[in-house]
Amino acid sequence: MHKILIPTPLADNLPPPETPAATLSDHAVLSLEGPDAVAFAHAQFSSEVTSLAVGQWQWSAWLTPKGRVIALFALARRGEQELVMVVPDYPVDTLAATLQRYVFRRKLKIAVRPDLPVRGVMAPPAQASGALLGESADGLELDRSDAGGARHWRIGGQATAGITPVADWRRHDLRHGLPRLPEDQREQWTPQQLSLDRLHAYSVKKGCYPGQEIVARTHFLGKAKRALVLFESDAPPHPGSTVGDGVRDIGEVICVQDGVPAVSLAVMPLERESATLAADGIALKETPLLD
Repeated sequence: MHKILIPTPLADNLPPPETPAATLSDHAVLSLEGPDAVAFAHAQFSSEVTSLAVGQWQWSAWLTPKGRVIALFALARRGEQELVMVVPDYPVDTLAATLQRYVFRRKLKIAVRPDLPVRGVMAPPAQASGALLGESADGLELDRSDAGGARHWRIGGQATAGITPVADWRRHDLRHGLPRLPEDQREQWTPQQLSLDRLHAYSVKKGCYPGQEIVARTHFLGKAKRALVLFESDAPPHPGSTVGDGVRDIGEVICVQDGVPAVSLAVMPLERESATLAADGIALKETPLLD
């Protein structure tokens, strides 16, 4: 769980205009607002939402009844009755419409927020350090710093000049084990298979939510047999490609970012023999995930 600081406005402390920043066109924001917003999110999402205090954020996911991940996102509690979801990759118009089906008589409004663009900044946040966040009248600042260096999301507010490629942000995510799911990889994998325990993105103790029974059973019976593995390669394999050891297929590539080297995340068996691995005929080199 991560804390949000709500101190003096960010405007006086924003990084200089030359701070490298890029609008992350593959990220978007939803808001849930109303007396029942927190209860609704707690009943639908995989994380402990009711214990999320105002001024805190956490990773969370929405699952199918069979415990497969539909979408992974950051969830911030901006007020007593307001939550903000920062959603990579998944079309938020579709997500909002689908969530709306489960509102029934609950008192909340689900809204797509085009007024809150998400920008990736490869620099420390203006006010915060570590896992701390800041907020101003025109937006949020969410620290995403990690073992790869300082970076943060700037959500809303004015654009800053810069040339940081969106691909660089995505490479950071993959190297740190944040799965970026393309359409054909959604609803395919459990939180354990995507190693979402590294993000504390699901709970095995809270009450019912879609997929909770599968998640809890897998946890308590010790049946998680696969998890994420990071690979480097000279060329990018395709998402959905099988990973083989020359004899049989043992895993599947779920997301890729090209570059030198190309990086990819694959769901692989926790127990496997050492072997030369390849996908799409491309040799894969296993590399440790960064913290």
